[in-house]
Amino acid sequence: MSVDSVFESVTGARKAVLPSGLRLPAVLPTADEALDASLAQRLAHDGFPAHALGRLEALVLQLARIQSTNAQSFDLLAFDSPQVVVFAADHGIADEGVSAFSLEVTQQRVLQMLRGRAPVNTLAALHGFEVTVVDAGLASHVVLPEDATRRVPLVVRKIGHGTRNMVLSPAMSITQAVAALHAGMDVVKHLPGNVLALGDVGVGSTSCAALLLSRLCGVPLADACGRDHHQEGGLNNSQLQNKLEKLFAAASRHRKAVTPLDALAAMGGFEIAMMVGAMLQAASERRVVLVDGFVAGAAALVARGLCPAVADYLVFGHRSAEPGHRLLLIHLQAQPLLDMELRVGQASGALLAWPLLQAAQSLLEP
Repeated sequence: MSVDSVFESVTGARKAVLPSGLRLPAVLPTADEALDASLAQRLAHDGFPAHALGRLEALVLQLARIQSTNAQSFDLLAFDSPQVVVFAADHGIADEGVSAFSLEVTQQRVLQMLRGRAPVNTLAALHGFEVTVVDAGLASHVVLPEDATRRVPLVVRKIGHGTRNMVLSPAMSITQAVAALHAGMDVVKHLPGNVLALGDVGVGSTSCAALLLSRLCGVPLADACGRDHHQEGGLNNSQLQNKLEKLFAAASRHRKAVTPLDALAAMGGFEIAMMVGAMLQAASERRVVLVDGFVAGAAALVARGLCPAVADYLVFGHRSAEPGHRLLLIHLQAQPLLDMELRVGQASGALLAWPLLQAAQSLLEP
């Protein structure tokens, strides 16, 4: 796979120097050969070939490693008070016409979630998840109509009124990026339970995800924001060409942003940064982290760059219809549980995969 010329300088080693104010939680790897051997015996059944359960067995082992601190004492998987957190933010690059939607759509989608009328609300209610929406950096304040009933809490942790236009300047300062990471950590600290599903909403967010994928993995930008041939609606060919030109301009302007944190600040979003912090904090608390689509996957890419052990705690719920998401999962060496060609976001794909985690739990029951 060839690399775009603007990325040739970033395909080598990336030595990160983190700012002194960044406080990353300690995340322990979960590898445990004794536990794996014990569980393999429990999952084996007479008359069936080895690993008859396929990837479901791998899921059981991953979940057990997350919840076990001692192979001798581990018994059953336990899921307590599962939570969905959807981080919402706007992006200055949307001013460049890189999305088929206007910025107002972000707030519309947030209002739908707050009123309990979005797909994530239906799926969360079905599976017993509590939903929290976080204003990470919406361009305007969220105001419900006087006659509307709020069914979901809104946590305001606004870093700014949308990021800056990354074609003209960094999307955020390093100080803002660190503040967003810490805010994401703090949100998780105040949530109960040991399962966290993460989603996002924000017009222009897939442009950020494509840039982060391209920069941190050396994927050609045209592939990172490629178009599904079966896609209906969205950007037409001329609009897609404009999007590519604007993203190339942003990548060229920030060609020196090669470490995960620098790339996040230069070309990311407030909601992506908060998801990174949420993943790190949840992993430090040995929570299961259900990752949603392309944008949440880009956050996982940054989180892994900051702390490689966080990958042990991430369960990728699905592969979305975004072509870049497929490439991102390949680079993460992650196998998503589902492939439903979803475009909805907001952690809906992560919630659709939840019954597979429940099945993994049941397999260990007597």
